[in-house]
Amino acid sequence: MIRNLLRFAACAAFMLTHATGGAQSYPTKPVTWVVPYPAGGPADVIARNIAPRLSSELGQPVVIENLGGVGGALAANKVLAANADGYTVFQGSPNEVILAGLANAAVKIKTDDFTLLTPFTVNPLVLLVRKDFPANSIDEFLAAAKSAQDPLNYGSVGAGSMFHLAAEDLGARVGGKLAHIPYKGGAPLLQDLGVGSIDFALLPFTTSYVGLAHTGRLKILGIAAPQRISAIKDIPSFDESRSASGFHYGAWAGLMVRRGTPQAILARLHAGLAAAMADAQLRESLTATGSQVHKVLSLSESAEFLQSEARRYTGLAQQAGIKPQ
Repeated sequence: MIRNLLRFAACAAFMLTHATGGAQSYPTKPVTWVVPYPAGGPADVIARNIAPRLSSELGQPVVIENLGGVGGALAANKVLAANADGYTVFQGSPNEVILAGLANAAVKIKTDDFTLLTPFTVNPLVLLVRKDFPANSIDEFLAAAKSAQDPLNYGSVGAGSMFHLAAEDLGARVGGKLAHIPYKGGAPLLQDLGVGSIDFALLPFTTSYVGLAHTGRLKILGIAAPQRISAIKDIPSFDESRSASGFHYGAWAGLMVRRGTPQAILARLHAGLAAAMADAQLRESLTATGSQVHKVLSLSESAEFLQSEARRYTGLAQQAGIKPQ
């Protein structure tokens, strides 16, 4: 009897060791960080600032992979198709894990498909217009949108994205006629805005826009936040306008993994990311690009945060009349 019990205990210990061994030794090879937009855009800039510091914490290379398309859903699906082992991580935002499926019937992604480790940045949206647009303030722009005989063309990173939703919300507030043009990412959108192919866009602020404005490639008219921000003190907030006070949108981003990833791996990734985000040099680098560093949340706080954001953005999409097509 005792011999059988000992044999059973040894077998159980062997199985437990092998079941958790991968998590205990994680990571033993490079980690792929999937960015759901092309290189050069705001999301890519954030990833390339954080990834080297996370790599140092994990002791393995963190390799950036850019995969744009379908409002970020293409990249999200790639992560969901990979093993839930922590070796494929996703830079997610409301665009991909909440909003994409609300506008595109072919997208079957659900918020619960992902586990959010923590949000790490927030970028308020700014109103960018082509360089020769006949307006130099928020109110002048909104008046032009309202009185235009033909709809103003605006770009976003995909149907149902936050930037699509925000533009439709703005148009509804002032009664302006707008025409949506989706892109695979912020970089090609900015190229078209720079040559005047589209009239405007609402995009997450980065300091690169300041350079584009100074060289006359576009104009920055306003920031969708309650107050001005230090990086562009000369640009007014929408709360300073007569027509759109209270128009507030900010794009947060965070690191996610596929649901079902072992808890030990979640804890290891979270600890590495938290240590990376505590680095003063990294925080300064992110701030210099125009991002605001988000407080690191615990895993349980991040789960609550993601569900709260899902409820909020689903409500906003319904208010804006965005439906799956």
